[in-house]
Amino acid sequence: MTNLPHAPLLTVDTHIDIPWPDRGDFTQDTDYRHVDLPKLRRGGIAAACLVAYVGQGATDPTGHAAISRQALAMLDAINRGVDGGPARICPLAADIESAFHEGITAIVPAVENGYAMGEDLSLLAQFRARGARYMTLTHNGHNALADSARPMASLSDPESRHGGLSGLGREAIAEMNRLGLMVDISHTARSTMMQAVRLSRSPVLATHSCVRALCDHPRNLDDEQLDALRDCDGVIHITAVDAFLRPREVRAQRPVSVADYVDHIDYVANRIGVRHVGISSDFDGGGMIEGWRDAAQSPALTAELQRRGYDHDQIAQIWGGNFLRVLRAAETVATA
Repeated sequence: MTNLPHAPLLTVDTHIDIPWPDRGDFTQDTDYRHVDLPKLRRGGIAAACLVAYVGQGATDPTGHAAISRQALAMLDAINRGVDGGPARICPLAADIESAFHEGITAIVPAVENGYAMGEDLSLLAQFRARGARYMTLTHNGHNALADSARPMASLSDPESRHGGLSGLGREAIAEMNRLGLMVDISHTARSTMMQAVRLSRSPVLATHSCVRALCDHPRNLDDEQLDALRDCDGVIHITAVDAFLRPREVRAQRPVSVADYVDHIDYVANRIGVRHVGISSDFDGGGMIEGWRDAAQSPALTAELQRRGYDHDQIAQIWGGNFLRVLRAAETVATA
C-alpha cells in the first residue's frame, strides 16, 4: 500500500453493505463482491464501515421481530468475518487510529434502517454491544421512527406518516446519543433530517448522500440541509451511486465518473467547508462508478482530489478526519 497516493492517510469508507445471507468469505479475494479484505488493502482503505442493511417491511410485531433478529445476525456475521485476516472490529476512534498505525484494517459495524429496532429501544444497546457506531434512521419507506425521503407505494405509505420524526424516533435519538451511536440521516425525509439535526446532542452524519443542487433526487440534500449540517458540525459523505450524482439525461449519454463524484465534494467544500464532507462508496449496495468500481480502485479519488488542488491536510479531512471527529464527539456525549 505504500505506493498509493493516499498511503499516508487514514482513509475511511463510511458505508459498505454486506452480502446476505453471509458467505463467510470477507477475508478472501472474491470476484463478486465490490469489497472484501484483499480489495480494501489493495486500495489503501484503512477503515471500512460495514453495514447491516435491512429492507423496509411491515411495521407490525411480526415484522419487527423478524427484522430485529436479522439485524443482530448480520452484526454477528460482521464480527465473525474479520477472523483469519489482518482486520479487527474497531468501535472507537482511538481503536481505528491504533489499527491504522499497526497496518491492520479497521472494521466499523453499523445498522442501516431504524426498522431494525422496531419499537424496542433496548435493541439499540444490543447493536452497540456488537460494535455498531451509527444507525441510519430510515431506508426506502417510512418506519416507526421517522419519515423516509422515498415513501413506498408497495407499503401503502402516505407522503408523510409522522411529519418527520415520531415520538419514538425522538426517544431513539436520545438513546443513540446516550450510547454513542451516531445518527445517520441518509435516506430520511427532509423534515426528519432537519428535526434530527436540532434534536441530537452530537453532530449528525449523512453517511451516503449527494448534493441536490447538482442532481435533483429525493435522496440528496439541498442547500439548507447542507447549511444545517455545517451548523451542527456534521458531515455529508458523498456516495458513488450514479443516480444520485448525475441526472438521468446525463447518464443516458455517458457513464458517471470519479470526476462527477468529486464535483459533489467541491460543491460541499465551497458552500460549507472541507470540514463537512467525506467519502463513501455504498459498494455492494448500489454504488459503483467509472473509475471506482470496487474498493481496490479507491486511490482514483485521491488522485482526482490532488488534481483539483486539495492539499494533504484537506484530503486527510475528507478521507477520514471528519468522520473521526464526529465519532469522537459522539463518544464525548455518551460519557457526559
